[in-house]
Amino acid sequence: MSNQQRALAVALAAAILLASCAAAGPDYLAPEPAAPVTWQGAAAAKVAVAQTAPADLANWWRQLGDSTLNGLIEQALQNSLDLRTARAKLREARARRALAGADRFPAVSASAAASRTKASAESGNGATLDLYSAGFDASWEPDVSGGLRRSEEAAQADLDASEASLHGTQVSLTAEVALNYVELRAFQSRLDIAKANAASQSETLNLTRWRAEAGLTTVLDVEQARSNLEQTRAQIPSLETSRTETEHRLEILLGQQPGSLGPALARPAKMPQIPKRVIAPIPADTLRQRPDVRAAERKLAAETARVGVAEAERYPSFTLSGSLGLEALSLGALTGGGAAAQTLLGSIAAPVFDAGRIRQQIAIQTAVQEQALVNYESTVLAALEEAENALAALAHTRQRQVNLQNATNAARLAALLARHRYTAGVTDFQTVLDTERTVLTLEDSLTASEAEHVSALIQLYKALGGGWPPVSAEAVASVQGKPS
Repeated sequence: MSNQQRALAVALAAAILLASCAAAGPDYLAPEPAAPVTWQGAAAAKVAVAQTAPADLANWWRQLGDSTLNGLIEQALQNSLDLRTARAKLREARARRALAGADRFPAVSASAAASRTKASAESGNGATLDLYSAGFDASWEPDVSGGLRRSEEAAQADLDASEASLHGTQVSLTAEVALNYVELRAFQSRLDIAKANAASQSETLNLTRWRAEAGLTTVLDVEQARSNLEQTRAQIPSLETSRTETEHRLEILLGQQPGSLGPALARPAKMPQIPKRVIAPIPADTLRQRPDVRAAERKLAAETARVGVAEAERYPSFTLSGSLGLEALSLGALTGGGAAAQTLLGSIAAPVFDAGRIRQQIAIQTAVQEQALVNYESTVLAALEEAENALAALAHTRQRQVNLQNATNAARLAALLARHRYTAGVTDFQTVLDTERTVLTLEDSLTASEAEHVSALIQLYKALGGGWPPVSAEAVASVQGKPS
């Protein structure tokens, strides 16, 4: 072995040994969020709490028993522009992760060159010189301080966060499609109620006209009946506008042009039904399931790793470079044994004076890491709040719906009795008007409350992290066990 080969072997061994040292900066340890044992509002909302996340939470919308809604959500998951953007961001994060990993390995390039030089007769002998060369060049910066490893860890955590953000977009998308669908069905039902009441009030108007012609009442009753009818008719255009706007929002969520779903959704249908049994995972499993919590935790891991990247700048850096090739004055001599050429270069650089730039960069990144920690803690609290609010809304909208149903039944009976009594001349027409207005108001409120009840359940599924395949505890532990 030649002296150059021995020097190369020693340099490589030393570089590998140094690169295996501990990386600069803190090792990441995933925080354990403090979660309550169970949900406070589960009992009032009549929601069962399970120790593990139910498998059907991934496709929660199928429990509502509406095939049209199922089809719309499937279309949204395929064509949504928001999902396409999130997928593109995920591909970008994968490429950045691969790029960060590539920086830790040597770079090798091949080259070949041929040149002809003719010297000046005035400054030289006027001879022509040919030179041919071919070979390989290599360079490597051993990761002595661990800065490249920390960069790779940060890129991996960014990739995990991007994947969680994609899942979070999916959760929001499925919930938004379902909420807009429920709102659309509610507007359709409210339109039917308004038209039915208008038809009933039109009959009342005809009745007052007949009685006025018979001398049994005055024109005042006729005009009051006409005013009542026109007020009801005036609500129909407003409801039509709201229905159309909701339909357009739904189409945009599906990545389609406004008006494309009109024929498919023009026919009114029943409201999606609340399942008989609703199961929620325990709070700890919910925090594990929610993509936004996982994304915040992965962002914290990335910023922690970048503290190590900043601290690595304080230590010396080593560079090894060399080349191995052939050089000759003629193309034929290039393959001869004497044409071999090789070089080996090792260099070291260390910061001596930078006016505190590295120290301040470390301070900046440490503050960024602290912000990421606060954001993670805030995301955990917001997740717990959102779930509890959804449970409370589910319980209260159920009770409101029951009360409104009872009130509507009583109002319908009162309106029927008032019309009979007015026809018999026992009561005045104002009573008929009041009871008809009450029926319209209560029927409209009842339909709105039914939509609110279903929407509260949808918000609960969203708060529980439903809408994408659940993450197992083992998968989370395997990610959190990585040093990041």
